[in-house]
Amino acid sequence: MNKSVVELLAEDLNRQGGVYCPNPKADMKIWDSHPKVYLDVAHSGEAKCPYCGTVYKLKAGEHFAGH
Repeated sequence: MNKSVVELLAEDLNRQGGVYCPNPKADMKIWDSHPKVYLDVAHSGEAKCPYCGTVYKLKAGEHFAGH
């Protein structure tokens, strides 16, 4: 299991405030190592992929305006 933390800027999130994993920002060697999963980052400031354990979190000071 991968246990990396990926810091994101607000501009890295999609319009709903999330990202997909696997994600190029996670520098994954095998990009198709598990099914594509949507993770809501904006709601709590971070989200953890249930498949690989990668944590995606907003960088300190970043705020998602949304919609």
